[in-house]
Amino acid sequence: MTAAPGLPRRAGARRRRAGRRPRSGFDLFAMALAGVLLVLVCFPLLRVLVRMFYQDGRLTFEAISETLAVDDLGKLVFDTLAVVLSSSLLAVLVGFLLAWANTRTNARLGFLNGIFPYLPFLLPPIAGAVGWTMLLSEKAGLLNAWARDALGAVGVQLESGPFDINSWYGLIFVYTVYAVPYVYMTVSAAMQGLDGSLEQASRVSGAGAFTTLRRVTLPALAPALGAGFLLSTWFGFGMFSIAQIIGTPADIDMIPVRIVRLLTFSYPPNEDVAIGLSAIVVLFVGGAYYMQYRILKNSRFAGISGKAGRHTVTDLGRWRHVVRSAVLLYVLVTTVLPMLGLFLVSLNGYWTPNIQWSSLNFDAFRVALFEDPQTRDAFVNSLTLGLVGGVLGILAAAIVSLYVAQRRTRIVQGVDAAIKLPASISHMVIAVGILLLLGSEPFDLGGTWLILLLGYLALYLPQASIASDAAAATVGKELGEASQVSGGRRWKTFRRVELPLMLPGLVGGFALLFVRIVGDLTASALLSGTGNVVVGFRILEVFNGGSYATLAALSSALVLVTGVILVLVLWLSRRVGVAKTR
Repeated sequence: MTAAPGLPRRAGARRRRAGRRPRSGFDLFAMALAGVLLVLVCFPLLRVLVRMFYQDGRLTFEAISETLAVDDLGKLVFDTLAVVLSSSLLAVLVGFLLAWANTRTNARLGFLNGIFPYLPFLLPPIAGAVGWTMLLSEKAGLLNAWARDALGAVGVQLESGPFDINSWYGLIFVYTVYAVPYVYMTVSAAMQGLDGSLEQASRVSGAGAFTTLRRVTLPALAPALGAGFLLSTWFGFGMFSIAQIIGTPADIDMIPVRIVRLLTFSYPPNEDVAIGLSAIVVLFVGGAYYMQYRILKNSRFAGISGKAGRHTVTDLGRWRHVVRSAVLLYVLVTTVLPMLGLFLVSLNGYWTPNIQWSSLNFDAFRVALFEDPQTRDAFVNSLTLGLVGGVLGILAAAIVSLYVAQRRTRIVQGVDAAIKLPASISHMVIAVGILLLLGSEPFDLGGTWLILLLGYLALYLPQASIASDAAAATVGKELGEASQVSGGRRWKTFRRVELPLMLPGLVGGFALLFVRIVGDLTASALLSGTGNVVVGFRILEVFNGGSYATLAALSSALVLVTGVILVLVLWLSRRVGVAKTR
């Protein structure tokens, strides 16, 4: 009888042991893979931090002291802050208005809501910067020439202009264009989940559509707006191609451009100052994090109701067509126009505002893509890296995301958060870390194909893992358990049950990886060379000393490749999604 009280405890212990699922080969592989990804994405950042204070076996502050001694450090920091913060604030404003118009009003365009986040992928930043240069260069820009002709018809004669893309407003404009989608994605998702009862109460009390927008909707979206601002600043501090192509001719010196010059165009490379400037970038991003924290802390009054409810659709009345036209005009100006500039210069054979419409041909494409072996090798390398990196990256992310979703321990979640950490750090800083870690002894991978692949995965895998997390969240644990109960091995369950269910989300993640890798210039500017040339690096070479027609043809080809891939991915994703619902 004395043993009776111990029976429940022993039974409970047996139940807990029985409830613990034994670790399968799949689980062990996922754990090992998570460890590899953790090393890949976090060690470059750690290498930068260690190199800043520890060199040749001793503690040193040379990186900081040499950075502070740079003659034009004040101008460099001011230029970078002015461009990034101005463009981020404008992106928050424009992204919010676009999201509101397309999700909460009767001016929305259904098809645009699905494709808007993908528009910047269609025109990679380096191609967009080249396109805007050919449109709005002060003297030879196509749009400027057409504008001068139109003004001349009414008696206004101009020798140049009226616009100049190589200026403060031109650089901030292009930065804003590429930062808006980050804000749009965060704000539109928040708007779709916002309880419409708050807005209904405002409208019932007599407030108009725009008053409700200003006093109710805008404060309720403060956390999402803060996240969009953070993503925009993160994008801006790591952007190299736009700053180099548009900012440098205007004597606007940006930190990412200076870092590339110090590491690739200086002999010997000035690592100390490059690392010090990278630390400044990390400090700026940390400041943006703090701003977002303050917004979240002070936005408790704007909480979303836990009650289920549909958001309201604001009737704009006669303003409906005006708002819809404004949204379409935005898409036309930011996406179609630069693509048009690239294709016109490519087909014309040289850069001039006097287009010979009857003589348009594909000679520039033939010369650039088929007769230039270096360009041909660059495209082959970029496409191969995009395919290999995209497939390996999204499969690795899928396995880790599924493991994390099914085993939510603190250690597993901590590893998952660490893998995603570099997604919030400037790409330039991570690229510097990759170069310091793998470009010298003992690995000595500088100038090889492998350092590019590892660098691209370190840069873009954290972002792709977010897509794989969303895909893994759609797979219930019951499906995998049912498959294993029926005799299916763990790997077989993953291959035949879980992977097909995750496929629509993984397709989007693959598209993100592929397009980012193929159109990258941030990492390519540091990690690419004559032995491992890629498209982004080749476009930069041609920009610095080649034919404008060849430059436009390369950029156009890059746009065509990314466009075809995105169309195929969107088609496949929808087809798979439809098949799942049948």
